Amino acid sequence: MKALVYTSSHALEWQDLPEPTPGNDEVVVRVDAVGICGSDMHAYHGQDSRRPPPLVLGHEAAGRISTGPNAGMRVAVNPMVTCGVCDWCMDGRVHLCPSRQLISMPPRPGAFAELVRIPERNLVPMPDGLAFTKAALTEPLAVSYHAVNHGARHLGRPLAASRCLVLGAGAIGLGAALVLAMHGAREIHIVETNEARRETAERAGPFRCHTPNDAGAPAESSIDLVIDAVATAATRAAASRAIKPGGVIVHAGLLLGSEGLDIRKVTLQEVIFTGTYCYTPLEFRETLDAIASGRLGPLDWFEERPLAEGAQAFRDLDASAVGVAKIVLRP
Repeated sequence: MKALVYTSSHALEWQDLPEPTPGNDEVVVRVDAVGICGSDMHAYHGQDSRRPPPLVLGHEAAGRISTGPNAGMRVAVNPMVTCGVCDWCMDGRVHLCPSRQLISMPPRPGAFAELVRIPERNLVPMPDGLAFTKAALTEPLAVSYHAVNHGARHLGRPLAASRCLVLGAGAIGLGAALVLAMHGAREIHIVETNEARRETAERAGPFRCHTPNDAGAPAESSIDLVIDAVATAATRAAASRAIKPGGVIVHAGLLLGSEGLDIRKVTLQEVIFTGTYCYTPLEFRETLDAIASGRLGPLDWFEERPLAEGAQAFRDLDASAVGVAKIVLRP
């Protein structure tokens, strides 16, 4: 089969690899669409020790089962493989399983390939008529869905009465804004430095979009819920400035570092600062249903490219030459 292989820092190669052989509980999926995630970019930059080269990256996938009794079924791929027996799995928080595996991390090759092997329990049937490219958005939008749910559980007021701020208009940030809108949040602001992505976000929903230094951006201590989908020192500082006393900051980005957070304000004003990671299987299914039903909008903010040209897509993302929130690759 053909696959896009991460071979070294800032290097991807289009290679021939052996077809995967499924284990006892696994099937092989023929990939029809797979998105480029920010974590794929971290690996591409050589910043993720969990993803050593050579490796097939990619975990935001949809396609058709090609082996077993359900061959031909159209499915969205939940890429997280968990043990099912630890305390976290038994409690329903399988995304916190200490022995979790993710396709695109050893020992599981990812989906930047024509074929990928995955436990069949990780596959969710797609509704009829849903495009593979939109189904491939289930994984990143499930991350956003979980981040909003996680923040809402900590809020002292309903989302319908809350002023919300999302930092970053990539797929996770824009997805979080769309989920907030789906849940009826009172007011949704997005701060994004990239002008093209800001324009994409403005078209995607009822959002008030700003640059970091925009005079119309939310005032200090005026926001109930902040979703930081970037996670740099600058965005942590921005979140600290914007959050109200008793508000909630949800830290969704995976960049390195901890600078920028105002610990004194967190303490004196009882701000809740919490991380968020992935999603539960139920949230993954609910996200796919929300996509198919149109409750997250038309989802027209991605760009399709051939997987064989994936290396150029990574270079374009690296150069901030992409105005859409997501690039979806087609094998």
